[in-house]
Amino acid sequence: MEFIVVSTLNGFVYGLLLFMVSAGLTLIFGMMGVVNFAHASLYMLGAYLSFTITRATNFWVGLLIAPLIVATVGIFIERFMLRRVHGFGHSQQLLLTFGIAFVVEEVVKVFWGNFPIAYRPPGFLSGAAFTIFGTNFPSYRVFVAVVAILLLGMLYLLLQKTRIGIIVRASVQRPAMVSALGHNVPLIFLGVFGVGAWMAGLAGAVGGALLTTSPTMAAEMSVIAFVVVVVGGLGSLLGAFISSLLIGLLTSFSVGFQVSLADLANVFGFGDAARRIGGLLTLDVASLSASLPALLMLIVLLTRPAGLMGDRN
Repeated sequence: MEFIVVSTLNGFVYGLLLFMVSAGLTLIFGMMGVVNFAHASLYMLGAYLSFTITRATNFWVGLLIAPLIVATVGIFIERFMLRRVHGFGHSQQLLLTFGIAFVVEEVVKVFWGNFPIAYRPPGFLSGAAFTIFGTNFPSYRVFVAVVAILLLGMLYLLLQKTRIGIIVRASVQRPAMVSALGHNVPLIFLGVFGVGAWMAGLAGAVGGALLTTSPTMAAEMSVIAFVVVVVGGLGSLLGAFISSLLIGLLTSFSVGFQVSLADLANVFGFGDAARRIGGLLTLDVASLSASLPALLMLIVLLTRPAGLMGDRN
């Protein structure tokens, strides 16, 4: 019971962090149709900037300033790089953002080194939030979950309940009409890209102290973020939220879970075979945890090619 409860809580926290990263990617693709392969690099940049600013000032200043700097970098990328190739299709966008990802990774190595850094939660969040079944659940994990939920609420209110959201959604569907009504559509898209980059920076600022902050974190998160977006459905924030939680729970439960062939033989009533096999042949699910999200994506694509909440038309 302890394993189930603790794994569920850890899975929700990890899933919410995945949503913080993938939400910006989903927003940029859903609103602009841009395949941004450098999105996870902005997430990494947010973690490193927050670490540096936190050491110079405090955690809250780093949490505030780092995402704003990343948003500025994102705006620069959209205005002076992506806009030049936007009309040439997804392949040029993919190649450009792939190159940007390499540049960001090398810049990180130049300024912060090629090894993980000691980015840790602040002292006031380093203790236990509560104890369940004798296991202390860290306060910082609760903090990450709260930030992700607040971000989800902010996105919902912004896109569904404000005039800005109406204009943004209309710009996606009818850009010519929105432009005829006097709105600057390129400026709207620039703002959307900036908000998406800000969310990636915020995810890095809080996630860097939860996971390992290293030059490889962008490559690791890039794969899982695209899996989240594909499973949820391209451009669907609700789909990204659902798939983030699914993948978070799947990863959490797979870590530390082991089952032997002897156990399976006992379950199906093959006691003699179980005794002959013993416990020698063991399937270590934890070693496959990194591959399980890809397996989930394969199953979803075979059954629902548009994703869980994607447009099937």
